Amino acid sequence: MEFIKSSNIKELANPGVVSRQLLNPENSESKRVTITEVHLEPGASQPRHTHSASEQIWYALKGSGKLLLDNEETKDFSAGDVVRFADNDVHGLLNDGGTEFVYLSVTAPPINFGYAYSEKR
Repeated sequence: MEFIKSSNIKELANPGVVSRQLLNPENSESKRVTITEVHLEPGASQPRHTHSASEQIWYALKGSGKLLLDNEETKDFSAGDVVRFADNDVHGLLNDGGTEFVYLSVTAPPINFGYAYSEKR
């Protein structure tokens, strides 16, 4: 069993985005999954990107926004919705709502997302 104290949960940040690394290669021995809680302020976005060797599942917990997909496509994404991205699927997110947007991300196999953020807390 692993127990991860809140004091061992690091935050990665970019302007308007905070990603709480609940379970990742830095605080867990898991070789199967990374779990993050991502917060976006109104107007903030995560640009379109891909993961070549991992799939991701996002569960929207709070707010509403737009998924940023391939070919400049978008799709509404709101609290209660779930989306799965396969390896190499283009994905990103724009919080175009008036309140904070929060989602839970499950990535398998695990990724250390430190490379994608300018600040580590």
